[in-house]
Amino acid sequence: MPVRMSTLAFALLAALAVALSVWKLSAARANVVTEAVTIGHIPATVYRNPGVEKAPVVVIAHGFAGSEPLMYSFAYTLARNGLIAITFDFAGHGRNPEPLTGNITREDGATKTLVAETEKVLTYARTVGDGRVALLGHSMASDIIVRAAGQNPNVAATVAVSMFSPAVTREVPKNLLIIVGDWEGMLKTEALRATGLVSTPKEAQPGVTYGDFATGTARRAYFSSYSEHVGVLYRPESLAEAQSWLDQTFGIKRPGGIEIAERGRWIALLFIGLALLVKPLTSLLPVVSPAHTGAGLPWRDLWLPLLLPAIATPLILRPLPTEFLPVLVGDYLACHFALYGLLTAACLWWTGKGLPTRADLQNAGGKLTLATLILLALYGLIVVWPIHAEFTNFVPTAARMPLILAMAAGTLLYFLADEWLTRGDGSGRGAYIASKAAFIVSLAIAVALDFERLFFLIIIVPLIVLFFVFFGLISRWVYARTNNPLVAGLANAIAIAWAIGVVFPLVAA
Repeated sequence: MPVRMSTLAFALLAALAVALSVWKLSAARANVVTEAVTIGHIPATVYRNPGVEKAPVVVIAHGFAGSEPLMYSFAYTLARNGLIAITFDFAGHGRNPEPLTGNITREDGATKTLVAETEKVLTYARTVGDGRVALLGHSMASDIIVRAAGQNPNVAATVAVSMFSPAVTREVPKNLLIIVGDWEGMLKTEALRATGLVSTPKEAQPGVTYGDFATGTARRAYFSSYSEHVGVLYRPESLAEAQSWLDQTFGIKRPGGIEIAERGRWIALLFIGLALLVKPLTSLLPVVSPAHTGAGLPWRDLWLPLLLPAIATPLILRPLPTEFLPVLVGDYLACHFALYGLLTAACLWWTGKGLPTRADLQNAGGKLTLATLILLALYGLIVVWPIHAEFTNFVPTAARMPLILAMAAGTLLYFLADEWLTRGDGSGRGAYIASKAAFIVSLAIAVALDFERLFFLIIIVPLIVLFFVFFGLISRWVYARTNNPLVAGLANAIAIAWAIGVVFPLVAA
């Protein structure tokens, strides 16, 4: 009974955290109406205060592998303060049905495509408000909006978040605010360099405005405290800086102060609350096996299946063509997962006692399928719903479904082999963590061997680390309940295939 009561108390606390965060996130949308529109092929959303018909319009652009929801905090803040905001999905991202065209490493390639899309949205924006427009963009989009502003002199201001753009000059863009997370060291240097083009001969200082709004030469670098590349989008001071800059650009006096759509801490609480709900909810899973199953290998037998796949996989794949999917680096990842899993299974076979027996599979029976389906449903609740609603687009378009299936073919081989390798009575302590570390090292070796082709893996590796930590914890709870590592192996394989297939940009052949 004490255990049951503690479990119920734990679940109640987690549910209260979820309820509070949902309420607060809803409050952040107060006094804002939204309208979904399509600009040519570009899906977009218009945000405004219900009483505002004509006002300056701010076009808001997301970064690489992002989508509209990533920029909600800026959109709702600007709209709550009387401006009109427009977010949209770039080609190859989110709900945009068109793939990203052009070489992604060349200014006359994908950059040209993204600038052209931004200009289409700008053209639409001039018909929505009072004719005055500004641009706001994050990361990759910071360079895009700088170039778009340079080609459109009527853009009154540019707010570049986590900016890096070689297109910035002393004159271009007009009235430039650069917001950088205080933990983004290199980008802080870049922000001061760009601001110094106007402050010269004075050395640029953060938080100081140089130039003049009336002549379009105003420029300022601001370092948002306690934030990195993503957190900077949610810091209240980032939102306040952007609003204040636009107010000064458009000559808006605000005696009542700025209303901030604060969402960052509540999104974090939502994810924490939902994740903590998983532990008590695992009691819904059936017991799949009568006793703990898995390879149960001690450390003396673990070295081969831990080290051989990590080293051999990138070496074998290096000379092979792996470009067969229209998603950036997703095809290589599918191959890496698949080969790594096959080599792990081969090592388990070599030990003579590692692979699941026929009896293991027969004992699991239909309970394995049922447990996996229940766990996937829980993932829909704790992962797909909150990410899609509050963070970034996480529901696949029809064009992405084949990509998810192709990714799953690789991830299933890896996760099933890895979960079986690291579970079971007698398994070496820390084997699960060691196997995930070995996989990350393997990806690092792959990037080192072919940096030009696999450069974008550097971006996804932190996401894979987060995935391993988050879903690894859930895997532990699921195994404790079901006694079978294949449940989490199946569900986690589908989850990461879904994530990569949905989030990473679609590119044209």
